[in-house]
This record gives sequence, structure tokens and C-alpha cells, in this order.
Amino acid sequence: MGDRTETRTTEQWLTDLKTNTETGLTHAEAARRMTQNGRNQLVERRRANIFVRIFRHLKDITSLVLIFAVVLSAYLTVTSGGSWTKTLVIAAIVAINVGISLLQEGRAEKAIASLQSMTTQTVEVVRHGARQQVDAQELVPGDIMFVKAGNTLAADAQLITSTDLLVEEAILTGESEPVEKRTSANADAGQQQIFSGPSVLQGNAKAVVIATGMATEMGKIAGMLNETVRQETPLAKRLNSLGMRLSVIAVLGGMISILMATLMYGDSWADSVMIGIGLAIAAVPESLPVIVTLSLAYGVRQMAKQHAIVRQIAAVETIGNVTVIASDKTGTLTQNKMTLVRFWTPQGKMLHTNQQDAQEALQRDSEWFELWALATSAELTADAHEDVGSPTELAVLRFVQQVGPTAERVLTTYPQLDEDPFNSQKKSMATLHAYQDKYLVVVKGAFDRLQFASPRLEQTLQRGHDQMAASGLRVLAAGYQIFDAYPGKNWAEQATALEPLGLVGIQYPPRPEVPVAIRKAHQAGIRTVMITGDHVKTARAIATEIGILQANELVISGDELATMSDTELLDKIDDVRVFARTTPSDKLRIVKLWQQRGEVVAMTGDGVNDAPALKAADVGIAMGITGTDVSKNAADMILVDDNFATIIAAVRQGRTVYQNILKAVEFLVSVNFSQIFTLLLAVLIGWGAPLTAEQMLIINILADGIPGFFLSQEPAEPGIMNLPPIKRHVGIWQMGLGKRVAVRTATYVILILGVYALGRFVLSDNNIVLGMSMLFFVLAIGSAIDIFPIKSRQPMSRRTFTSNPVLTFSIFGTILALFIVGLTPIFANIFGVVLMPIASWLVILISVVIPMIVVEGYKRFQHRHELSDWVRPTDDLRELSEF
Repeated sequence: MGDRTETRTTEQWLTDLKTNTETGLTHAEAARRMTQNGRNQLVERRRANIFVRIFRHLKDITSLVLIFAVVLSAYLTVTSGGSWTKTLVIAAIVAINVGISLLQEGRAEKAIASLQSMTTQTVEVVRHGARQQVDAQELVPGDIMFVKAGNTLAADAQLITSTDLLVEEAILTGESEPVEKRTSANADAGQQQIFSGPSVLQGNAKAVVIATGMATEMGKIAGMLNETVRQETPLAKRLNSLGMRLSVIAVLGGMISILMATLMYGDSWADSVMIGIGLAIAAVPESLPVIVTLSLAYGVRQMAKQHAIVRQIAAVETIGNVTVIASDKTGTLTQNKMTLVRFWTPQGKMLHTNQQDAQEALQRDSEWFELWALATSAELTADAHEDVGSPTELAVLRFVQQVGPTAERVLTTYPQLDEDPFNSQKKSMATLHAYQDKYLVVVKGAFDRLQFASPRLEQTLQRGHDQMAASGLRVLAAGYQIFDAYPGKNWAEQATALEPLGLVGIQYPPRPEVPVAIRKAHQAGIRTVMITGDHVKTARAIATEIGILQANELVISGDELATMSDTELLDKIDDVRVFARTTPSDKLRIVKLWQQRGEVVAMTGDGVNDAPALKAADVGIAMGITGTDVSKNAADMILVDDNFATIIAAVRQGRTVYQNILKAVEFLVSVNFSQIFTLLLAVLIGWGAPLTAEQMLIINILADGIPGFFLSQEPAEPGIMNLPPIKRHVGIWQMGLGKRVAVRTATYVILILGVYALGRFVLSDNNIVLGMSMLFFVLAIGSAIDIFPIKSRQPMSRRTFTSNPVLTFSIFGTILALFIVGLTPIFANIFGVVLMPIASWLVILISVVIPMIVVEGYKRFQHRHELSDWVRPTDDLRELSEF
């Protein structure tokens, strides 16, 4: 690990830690160090208490305005002896909104807990002169521990002795190639140390623990998470901006109405203040916070069905508008186990193992190919997760077994007599076997370290090696030599005239669903970028194969990144599709630079090294199966199936949720604006307030709120994944919403003021209550009905009424409830309306369909003229709207 700067020798570590390789620590000393250093575990950030979490959900401007309305309404109720209805209703809305958010957070945490391992890890150590098993959390610096193949390392340690130790450090470094650990004099400091988290693939070792818990390399990376602040989501910014504007309108409108009522018409101060409060209530879409939360919660449930667990509810809308998916390679874009994908025969023929002719050739020559199962220390088990050995060795064994013979059967035919293990100097290993009455030596390893009998065949193999290496494959060569007599103690060195068994090309193969998912992401205007700790050549080959890397696009290594300033990298970043050999700090830097450009970034990963970038990203996505606990805790979303394609499904669901929230904004805010301007104009004309505060609450909550709740279940618009994502800097009114709200508001203001005048002055002799009643029912029923042209951006059809039956039933239920209010004396009295004559009802029934006709007509006009390019990805704000 490059982050560790201490280069003490093993003897210095033992001296400094006051420990002994033979006797270890005493029980008393181990207990003292436990008290001093704490348990060997990562310290998770404490979960905020209930009051902090409640405050977090109340701090947006819309909720603050609602709280202010509750306080002011309660004060006026107490001082004037009025009704508590509006106070209790608004308070209930605030409480429901917070309750739903807290409930969803609790469900997400439970789902995450179910993904985490519940097993207790034990480690073999020497204490008080005896070898014993202890809980991994009880390890302390100075413990002498033993590790072997199959172990997961529980602490950072300095090697004392080791034999053929091979460690998979991908979760820390992101590099898929295993690392050999050794204690020889020419080994560097990193090779002489092992680190908490990775697993041992082969060999065994004795080591002294030098760091535990948060002092380990894993702990240092986990500690970076506390320094990383989550970004506010684009939707939260847009809704806060909307809430701020509505609040300003409410305050200004209230002040204007109070001044007009008192100065121009001589109304009492109390009456003027009531009109002002009515304006404040009119300006705030009380149902919007609940509808937003319900929409997000519905999106969470739908994503869970598609194997994506959402930890942060706001991530539902953010994932829909991501513009960049920065993905780790190993375990995310590729399968998490190495696979043999190509075979080069000694005769010079390249075979792809998934081709029919390759399968037939290998079946014919299975007796010859089965020798590949020799010269290995790997071991397959019944449970693939418990296989032991190097990933490359396991890939060979799995393929040999797929062709026919098992390793056990091969060893029965060729009993193993001895083994010369792999090491980094000779880069090969060999095994000695009995073969009839002769001796068979099989050697497997790097091609340039094997000595073949035939120069001609060696040249043939060289061509195959070069082809495979150029494709980013890890190449293994194998050969055998038969001895008539026992070749002696140094038998491995005698194998200098090998007959070739051929070459195999091995890689972490791409997940089969990934190329299609990347194409869909591109179609949706999202660029996919690979950020990996793996080699440049390997990363380039995989990125090209799955469609991330195209011609003229760049691959940058971590070494190149280190020489570039942020400004230089920003100049190139649009053309970079692969970042290879990256460190955790590189990944974090890349994510932040994308965000600096205004991109909405989703980062995927499964290792500890991915965690800081996962937290910094707008949406951090961890793998549920292969992901570490640290990466899961840092993420906003967890893919239960580790399937990259699930991200694209989540994007579609996120876009649907965001789309439905904007429809809710259009639906609710238009009515709020209608109420505001109706009140202001009526007061200016001298008619007084044409609606009471209670009536406005009924409209906002019953007529608009209840149908609005079910907008969250509206299905996705056709072609939603053919549209570009909405950029971070695009405001809520820049997406065609402002014009539609203006048209709908103007329609209602003109219509309901006309209906009010008709009821008050034409159908009656200045009957204020009749005019108010007609206005109330036109606005309530009309706004409920014209949700139909709003709920879909497609022209209205039969499907408009059947695609979301719950919404349709809620609208007709709302209308029925309103008719009951208007036709029943007891309810009419409660809501301040009168029983109306048939003429008034005819006017109402004709008037309520007018807004629906206007909204549908304007929607078609927009599609035909203003949004003719709406399906073409572009950065032009005029063409960004899908709505």
C-alpha cells in the first residue's frame, strides 16, 4: 500500500511493540492494549438522534412556511376564538411528511442490515506461549498471528515468515491482480506487510500485528468518509427555490392585501389580517411535501423490486438525472471471478472458449488438456465462494472441469510426488508426478520463464502470447517433460526441454448485461466512465469490449493524473472514458471535478477504496454481494444483485419519479397562484375575500391533495429513456413548467372571477355567499378534473383514464365528496357554502371542463411548436424539457 510510509524492519517492529515471536503477548498485556487501543473494528459514524433527523426533514423552506402558518393560525385562533381546523390540518400535513420520511429511512437501514454478514471471524494467535483462537475484534498491536489460504486478514501486520503467500488486495487498491507477499531482503515494505480486509489466496505466514481498527489502512479510508460532505440534491435545490419564491409572494401579497383592505376600503385590522393569512395559505402548496415524499417512497419500493435498495430517499430522484456514471471495473462491470476465455494450441490455433469448435477440439484432446489441472496449488470446493487459490489458477481448474476431468481424477491418473511452489522470481510453479513407470514434470507460469524443447513451437507460442497480452488478457503458459528415471532433488530445474501444452488467456469477463446497459445509458444521454485500480492495458481492453471506450477517446493512468493540475484535467475530462491505476484519492478527485463541471455523478463500486468517492458522488451505488460493509455504509443505493443493468432500471424509475413530482408541482402550484391572484384582484376591485381560509385548505388538501398523492404512481412516459438528463443548473421553471403554470393560472383566475361575479350579481342580488360557493366548486372540481391532461404528456385518450386507475378513482371520489358538501345542508354549513339552485349548478358543470380543454390544447401546442426537438439530446435549455 502506497499510503503507509513506515519502513521499519520486522525486528524493529517486534522491538517497538515489545513482543516475542515465540511467546506473543501475555493475557494481561493483551487486555491492557485492548483498553488502550480499543477493539479491532471500524468506528461507524453515530446515527443522528431522532430530533436531529426530524429537524433535517423540516428545514426546507416549504416546511418552514407551513410551520409558520401553523404558529400564526394557532395564535389567531387563540386571540380571536376562531376554528382550529386549519391549524390542525396544516400541522397534520407537516407531521405526516416527516413520519413518512423517517419510516422510509428505517426500512432502508433494516434492508442494509440484512445484507451484512452476521458471522464472527476468529484468528489464530500466540498468547502466553500457546497458540489459540481469538475473536478478530480482540486483536491488538503486538499480537503474533498466523494466516493461511482462505483467511480474510483481520489487521495490518508485518510478516515474520511466509511461504508462497498470495493476497487479493482488490478491495483496497482496486487492482485485480493478486499480490505476492514475502520476507526476503529485496522485498519492498509493501510486500512485507499484509493489510486488514483482503483475503489470502495461497500460502501461509506468521506476522506481528502493527495496526488495528481505525489505524489500519482500511480504517484510514473509512475515516475519509467523515471528511466528505454529501451534495444537496438538484430536486431539493429546485423545490427550495420554488418554496422561497412562493414565500416571497405570500409575504408581499399579504402585505398588499392588508394595506388595500385597511386603507382603500376601511376594513378592520382583524379582517385585513385574516385576508393576509388566507393569502399565505393560498401561496403554500400544503400537499406538495407529502406528495414529494410519497413519490420518492413509491420509487424506493419499485427500485427494491428491481434489486436496488435505496438508503437515502433523495437518491431516487437524483439517479434519474445523472449525467455521468463513474464505475469501478472489477465486480461491477466485470464478473467477480476470473474466467478462461481463450486457448492457444501448440499448433498455432487461437480458440475462443465460448465457440463450438473450441469445445469440440478440447473434448477430443481432453486427455492432453487435463494436464492443465496439474502444477497448481488451487482447490475447488462445493461452494464456489470457498474456493482456495489464485484467481488465475481457479479459472484454469474450472475450465478443465467444464471440459471433462476433475482435478481429483487427474491426480488419480498422475499422482503428485512433489511441488515447487510459485514465487515472483521464477514466476512459475511445477509439480512432479508418477506417470506409469516414469516421471512427469508439469510447469505452468509466465511464458518467458518456461524453457521449451522446440524453438519453432516456442515462436508459435510467442505470437499467441503477444496477441492475448495485447487484448488485456492475463496469459499463462504450460508445458511438460517426461523423465525415464527420477530427475533428482532439483527436479524442477531439470525441466528445460518442455513440450508445450499451449497458452490460456484469462480475464475477469464483462458481465453479459453490461454492454446493453451502457448502450441504453448512452441513448439516455448518460456517459459511462470506468475508474479502476487495474492496469491500463486491461482496463482499455475491457472498456473497448463493453462499449465504454470509443475511437479518439482517452485512457489516463494514475501516474498521469498525479502530474496534472485540476485545470489541466478539467480541459481533458470530457474526452476521458477510462481512469486506470487510480488510488482512493484519485477517485474522489475525479468525482469532484465532474461535479465542478455541473454534472450529476453516480459512482459505483464494491471496495473499501471506492467508499470516499461513493459518499462524495451525487448518488453512491455499492454492490450488495461483493461490496464491503464500508462501501455499503457510504452509498446511497445498494444493488442487491451486483448487476450494472439494475442502475439503468433505477435511472428509468428515478426519471419517472422526477417526472411525476414536476407534474405534481404544476398541478398544485397553478391552483395556489390562482387563489393568490383571485384574492388580490377581488380585494383590489372591492369585493373582499371571495374564499375563506378553510375553503382554500379544502381545495388544496381534498380537491388537489388527494388526487395529487396518486400522481406518484403514474407510469413512465413513452420514450423517457430517449431523453437527455436534466442538468444540475437547469431551474424548475426552465423546463416548460413556467408557461404551463401561467396558462393554467390565467385560465382559472379569469374563469372563477367571472363565475363569482355571475353568481353574486347576475344569479342573485349581491349574494356574496352564492358567488363564493360557485367559485369554490368550480375551482375545486375543475382543478381535480384537469389533472387528466397534466398526468400525461401524450394527447388524452382512453389510456389516460385507465393507466393509473387509483388516481382516476380518487378523482371521482373527490368529486363525489364535493357534491355531498354542496347538496347536504349540514356539510354546506360547515364549509361555508349555500345550497344552490339548478342554474348555478349548470354554470358550474359547464365551467369545470373549460380548464381541462385549455390545458390539453396548450399541451398539444407546446409539443407541436416549442418542443419539436424534445427527444434530441442537447444542452440547449430550450430543448431540454421532456415535460
